Amino acid sequence: MASLTRGVFFVHSAPRALCPHIEWAAGGVLGVRLSLDWTPQPADPGTYRAEASWQGGAGTGARLTSALRGWAHLRYEVTEEPSHGVDGGRWCHTPELGIFHAPIDVHGNTMLPEDRIRAAMESPDMLHELDLALGRAWDDELEPFRYAGAGAPVRWLHRVG
Repeated sequence: MASLTRGVFFVHSAPRALCPHIEWAAGGVLGVRLSLDWTPQPADPGTYRAEASWQGGAGTGARLTSALRGWAHLRYEVTEEPSHGVDGGRWCHTPELGIFHAPIDVHGNTMLPEDRIRAAMESPDMLHELDLALGRAWDDELEPFRYAGAGAPVRWLHRVG
């Protein structure tokens, strides 16, 4: 049996037409019928935002991200807490940048592999390489969307079976 973990699925902005498709795709991964509470996204008028906390097997965050891969006009983040013997993860997606992934520790810190740090140190533009490894461009682009969602309701989803 896979280690159980939990995480959060943030849809920062999606056109109204995508909302039911997002629910269907994420619900399929989580094994539940999903009905999110969509609210207008003030950072991008005409789009909507929602979030849900989830519980499931290790790797659920990656499966959620894969289910939404390649969807244009969609900004989202998925987090997965570490579980027994498995690193956590954070995935971010923006239409302009695509997907970013980084492993995270029990405190939510991004972990950089040694070879990535060594490659950055050997680069003529070390700061740029470290910013890329830490996902700074994704954080910069998503921050206004995160702020707009402060105080929004969160729903817990539990995988059955």
